[in-house]
Amino acid sequence: MPTIRFLFTVSLLSCIFACSKHEPINGEAPSPPKSPKEALKSFQIEPGFEIQLVASEPLVQDPIFITFDEDGRLWVVEMRSFMPDIDGEGESLPLGRINVLEDSNGDGQMDKSTIYLDSLIMPRALGLIKGGALVAENNALWITFDDNGDLKADRKELFDPTYAANGIPEHSDNGLLRNIDNWYYNAKSKLRYRQVNGEWVRDSTEARGQYGISHDDQGRLIYNYNWSQLHGDLVPPNYLGRNPHHIPSTGIDHGLTIDRRIYPIRPNLAVNRGYIPGTLDENGHLLEFTAACSPVVFRSPLFSENYYGNVFVCEPAGNLVKRNVVRESGLILEANDPHPGKEFLASTDERFRPVHLAVGPDGALYLADMYRGLIQHGSYVTPYLREQTLKKDLVLPIHMGRIWRIVPKKWKPSNFPQLSKESNEGLVQRLNHEIGWHRDMAQRLLVESNDHTVVPLLETLVKEGTNELGRMHALWALEGLEKLSTDLLIRLLSDPSVILSNHSLRLLEVKIKQEPELIHKIQEYLMAEAPKASRRRALQLALSAAILPEKSQIELSKILFEKYGEEPVIRDALMSSLKDKEFELARAFWNSESWSKSNPEREIFLEMLISSIINKKDSREIKEIVQWIEKHETKKDWKINIALNSLAIQAAEVHNLGLLKYGKQPLIIDIGERQLPSNKADMLKRMFEWPGHAPKNLIVSSSSLSESDLKQFALGRQRYLASCSGCHGTDGKGVTRMGPPLAGSEWVTENETRLALILLHGMEGPLEIGGKIYDAPEILPVMPSHSTMDDVSIAAILTYIRNEWGNQASAVSGRLVATTRHLNQGRVYPWTAKELNEHIKRLENTITQKP
Repeated sequence: MPTIRFLFTVSLLSCIFACSKHEPINGEAPSPPKSPKEALKSFQIEPGFEIQLVASEPLVQDPIFITFDEDGRLWVVEMRSFMPDIDGEGESLPLGRINVLEDSNGDGQMDKSTIYLDSLIMPRALGLIKGGALVAENNALWITFDDNGDLKADRKELFDPTYAANGIPEHSDNGLLRNIDNWYYNAKSKLRYRQVNGEWVRDSTEARGQYGISHDDQGRLIYNYNWSQLHGDLVPPNYLGRNPHHIPSTGIDHGLTIDRRIYPIRPNLAVNRGYIPGTLDENGHLLEFTAACSPVVFRSPLFSENYYGNVFVCEPAGNLVKRNVVRESGLILEANDPHPGKEFLASTDERFRPVHLAVGPDGALYLADMYRGLIQHGSYVTPYLREQTLKKDLVLPIHMGRIWRIVPKKWKPSNFPQLSKESNEGLVQRLNHEIGWHRDMAQRLLVESNDHTVVPLLETLVKEGTNELGRMHALWALEGLEKLSTDLLIRLLSDPSVILSNHSLRLLEVKIKQEPELIHKIQEYLMAEAPKASRRRALQLALSAAILPEKSQIELSKILFEKYGEEPVIRDALMSSLKDKEFELARAFWNSESWSKSNPEREIFLEMLISSIINKKDSREIKEIVQWIEKHETKKDWKINIALNSLAIQAAEVHNLGLLKYGKQPLIIDIGERQLPSNKADMLKRMFEWPGHAPKNLIVSSSSLSESDLKQFALGRQRYLASCSGCHGTDGKGVTRMGPPLAGSEWVTENETRLALILLHGMEGPLEIGGKIYDAPEILPVMPSHSTMDDVSIAAILTYIRNEWGNQASAVSGRLVATTRHLNQGRVYPWTAKELNEHIKRLENTITQKP
């Protein structure tokens, strides 16, 4: 494509309009497209910053993904066939392409375009590799090759035909983010990819996010969902799913904030659910996220230290970008909006559609603006949105688009470095760079070079470097080159940097498979380290415990649990490592004198262990647990109640019917009838079979739950233990100064929509339960929202608490939770009891009045 020059000056393009005042906007009126110069005037940006134009149509069209290569060229994925009309006719046409933009004169503006690859159907992701790129489109992930270096693909090989199989942009694989561990990760996907011995391999991983993915300095993956703006991993990938007998409730997909509120500076009538009361405020402004996407961790010092590590999130439906300040709180990541009421970047232009963010080699924040009126995919366009879009003339024009750059005031562009020409020595030093992009890129280039002469330089940096992030990148560069020294990893175990010692332990797990004799050194180290380990260190010890022989692992698990058992993520880490050893740890705790007294974390963990043992389906182990119960029933041991309850709950699962076979009715059945509620006693019988008793024909007499409901009930118990028991108790009786009782509560057993709203939005006291008023300080003043939790998990918890501790009510479906979430979008504050009851009454009256 020939070079295209812009017709306006740099000074105009770099104008700043921070905090500028805009005339009131008629949200009903059409929103015609603006030129880039006009669009600049529409922005409101945080004080101290300005927004600059980098590229616009026709140089770039329909950009949905951007990334910089080693020489500072900007690669853009253009989804040019997206919604060409209101019905999406023409989306299957191969109009998508990969566009490479260059700044040929160093003035900060892209002026040259080269089409790397075209004729793609709805492309959505790109991962740069040596001599080419991974390119994703509908139903295909391609490995593409530029054989002669002209920035045009000469060959492509189909690598994964399952990628983005459903073709819906917002609900199919995307991302292709290269992480510190040399794997490429995706959002809305359970797949990851990397090159091993010159061959590309595909591996499974945890499902994450919806659209867009990023990582922080330590390699923790960050992502989101259109309704929940910020999620992330607290542990490295593929750790918590190792035990097929246990379903973790923490560590992966952690919600960093329940804050969903946004602050647009124009009416947003043309949003998909704008017809639902509470979606828009009285001025037509969108109240909360509805299209959150493409978070990026700002790993750059350009904006000052207060911005380093912040996460910026796109909201194209609200024409804005939100800033989140992220901090570590123990083992948890938390985020908050530093300036509630005003966004980092917002526009009065309805066609401003920020859909992707990237940090450039210069440390600036780059933004892909799809710049169009209609951004909702045709699969989900509501009649309301269709009417608004046509009325406001938002369908056309298409094939527009802008790339913007956000920088401090008075910032001037400079030439990007040419890393492709840099020496190995230079790349190794670049691993210490203050901007994360340079560290990531240098690591990638060193690994892809496969030049083993660089190994001594990398080892020296790991041993003698003063920048812990540079040392960490050097360590993973050695991993990528398959030149990790065992002695180096052993040395790092005692490094003062928790990051380095944790990463070295992760890498030693792989080394042990190649050098089994290593286990003795590592075992000695782990056992000595556990009693004095910090929380962050203990978490990695718990994750790595799986490599130890059984006896040592049991002992290590006991130490770590007693030290940090109140941490849910450490409990899940231990469970993940304990695959097939759960019974031995349960027996050790059962017979331990130190476990004569209960506490909440012991109750939770014992139940997790027993549930996992049952899921393993080893009848010998389960029968021994039955013997523990029968033998110690009269001793009033708290463990008896936990074990009995665990058996009953797991018996609810249809695949556990008749799991244990006896020649006559076992004593535990009588114990269950004496100690359990009738519905629980009936559940317990389902696991046992003896002459005259066929569990497949058994009806749970005191429960209205179907087989699918019972499965949901069992899942709900696990989710409840992880998320709710800390405030309401494992027995549902409430916890003093924390939460009120759920057992016998009308708030639990009555209206299921009301109950769902409490979990979705939170609730503040006082409230009356069974004739008693509960309020602070007897309970916390506010129960927080659980809106970051998915619909299935919320429904499972609600089904469980409505049918436990003597409660009896209908199950709650994921669909009801999803519908309640959507119909009450815009609610961003906790309910009061009076307000919630009035809201439910209005809903009931509305339903009654319908013809």
